[in-house]
Amino acid sequence: MLGNVAAIETRELRKVYRGRAVVDGLSLTVGEGEVFGFLGPNGAGKSTTVKMLLGLVHPSGGEVRVLGGSPADPAVRARLGFLPEQFRFQTWMTGEEFLRFHGRLAGLTAAELRGRVPEVLATVGLAGRGAEALSGYSKGMLQRAGLAGAILARPRLVFLDEPTSALDPIGRVEVREIIERLRAEGVTVFLNSHLLSEVEQVCDRVAFVKAGRVLRQGSMRELMGGVLPVDVRVDRLSPELLAAFARVGEVRHTDTNTPGRAEVELWLTREDALPTLADAVHAQGARLYALTPRRPDLETLFLELIEDTPEAAPARGLARA
Repeated sequence: MLGNVAAIETRELRKVYRGRAVVDGLSLTVGEGEVFGFLGPNGAGKSTTVKMLLGLVHPSGGEVRVLGGSPADPAVRARLGFLPEQFRFQTWMTGEEFLRFHGRLAGLTAAELRGRVPEVLATVGLAGRGAEALSGYSKGMLQRAGLAGAILARPRLVFLDEPTSALDPIGRVEVREIIERLRAEGVTVFLNSHLLSEVEQVCDRVAFVKAGRVLRQGSMRELMGGVLPVDVRVDRLSPELLAAFARVGEVRHTDTNTPGRAEVELWLTREDALPTLADAVHAQGARLYALTPRRPDLETLFLELIEDTPEAAPARGLARA
């Protein structure tokens, strides 16, 4: 968590449909102001969990608190925003009418909406398109309109379910920027996405869920056992320099096949060891061309966690989507 207060807390949360536990003892903690990725294969219970967190589905057991209260409390719901994956909007409305309608449902006054509607339309890239009917919007435009609706009432917690699935690469960058802006404003973002590269770029922490239970949750470095992969590129790699690298971290791979260039992959356990690597290069008289820390690979970790189950095959497909 980024702060001391949890935006979401669940303890042994359960939901049973027709005798089958779709969510089975799920325990989760999401800190205020963080971007949290919720990941798992199809059928893992992600959508049902989100519906319980929103108060749309009643749990069969366990405990759930959202923004310090019950998601069934209208005062709590008023501070939530939601973009569902399968959105169905009132296509006979214009974009502005759609937002004014949902804004009034959220408790905003007409005066507030006069300024807020154009603002959120511009934020999601629909400036100047609000007077057009939703029936004429493309799928990507509808997704943008849904995102505008999710952030319209300035919520403290926003649930985004596949927010970039219908967008082109430029649209995906814009959504990432919106998420980063929300985080800067102290808004908690709960992100469910099959695009693991997107999750890696924006999330502070992630949770992997399978069969209705959380397998692991934490920051990328925590999930990878505190390992920080680092790529080093120098003009030459002497045995002495390689030995110096090995004293700082674990040498995982070396490449000396290119004349005038040598590359080394190291795994460090502490970020403050990075200057030591640079010092070692200088001490051995080599020239340093690159010293690049890498975030651990989320796709690899995802597959490692689920590959020993029958769900592995479809999960590989979604991880590469």
